[in-house]
This record gives sequence, structure tokens and C-alpha cells, in this order.
Amino acid sequence: MKLFVGLGNPGAKYASNRHNIGFMVVDRIAEEAGFAPWRAKFQGKVSEGKLGSEKVVLLKPETFMNLSGQAVGEAMRFYKLEPADVVVFHDELDLAPGKARVKTGGGHAGHNGLRSMHQHIGADYDRVRLGIGHPGHKDRVAGYVLSDFAKADQDWLDDLIRGCVDGAAALAQGDSAKFGNAVGLRVNPPRSSGGKQTAKRPEAAPVTAPKPAKAAAPISAQPDARSPLQKLKDKFK
Repeated sequence: MKLFVGLGNPGAKYASNRHNIGFMVVDRIAEEAGFAPWRAKFQGKVSEGKLGSEKVVLLKPETFMNLSGQAVGEAMRFYKLEPADVVVFHDELDLAPGKARVKTGGGHAGHNGLRSMHQHIGADYDRVRLGIGHPGHKDRVAGYVLSDFAKADQDWLDDLIRGCVDGAAALAQGDSAKFGNAVGLRVNPPRSSGGKQTAKRPEAAPVTAPKPAKAAAPISAQPDARSPLQKLKDKFK
């Protein structure tokens, strides 16, 4: 069994924030994979289902971002899971918008949701870092992550979320490379090598030598109108 955790803040006010991209991913997985309806449990909302042959529990903590680890710890104890069974989807300032990277263990890099996870379950869990870009200065980070995605972000955001859904079954089975490929195919689909296909030129008709003109038929002699006597005279001239 795997526990997929989406990080975010509860309530309509935060629903479209950059900080809530983790919620957006697990919501789409539940919808596309036909998971059970969300229900309140573990200080959050859970939905259960299967991805491929693997049973998966989706969790959205409702403790607000800074206390996310409480809900995750409760769920792990209930299902008797280890940190290696947990996959966390979260926003990542240090990745370009639309990029996704899978990482196991490591630090929390100042992310409050991950900081809480470290406090409650340790660092040895998998996380899917979902790139949202950086505002350019650390003083602008709080306002940036707690603001909504811009209209210009919608295309790459949808591709990124769809890619996560496409690769979710592979991720549940521990195949992070296959998951990454699924995201890449959505975010950077292969392009054809050329533009429009060039129309094939019609082949030129073979050049044939002109046939020699037929020799003109000899002009036939005019009929001889002379009398036999005249012919005889002309013969002896």
C-alpha cells in the first residue's frame, strides 16, 4: 500500500494558490482513477482506490501547511506504513514552472509542509517536487506561493497535473523513471521533424525524339494527252 499526500491549505480561499499544487494533483488522480469519495479522517481528507495493481490512499491534510506532518503521521500509524511507503506532492520554488522531479530523503529547503513532515515521520519519504518558479527575491516568496496561478500559467499547469496522473501508477510501483517520462510526454510532447509535408513533384514526362517526317510521295506524272501520231513525230525530233 502507498500513501500519496498532497500538500496545501484547506478552504476555497487557498484553492488556486501556487502552494496548493499538491492538493490539485491528488484531486485529479482521485477523479481520473475513479477513487472513492473523499471523507474526513486523520485531520484531513482521504480517498482510497487502486493505481494499477497497487492499493493507494490519497491524503489532503487540513491542518494547514505548517502542521501537515500531524495528519500524515496519524495515517501512517493507522495503516502501519513506513516512510518509504509515503509519496508527497508539493510546490517547489527551485524548479522551473512545469518541471517535476522525484526525490527520496534529503532536507526540507525551508518548505513549511516538508519541515512538519520531517518532524513527524523523519526524512526518508519520497517527494514529487512540482516546479512553480521563483519570484526572484526571498522577501517575495510568501506572497508568491500564497497567490493564485496566473492565467498564463494554466496551460503548463494542466499539462503538469495530467502528466502526474498519467504516471501515478508507475510511481505507486516505485518506478520514478517511468513517472518522469509520463510527465515529460505531457509537458514536452515530441514534435514532428518537419513542418508541412512537401507535396510530391509530378514526374516529368519522358522526352522522345521527334519522329522523322515521312518522305513526300513523288508527284505523279500528268497524263499524256498527245495523239499516237504526235508521239511518233516527237520521238524522231
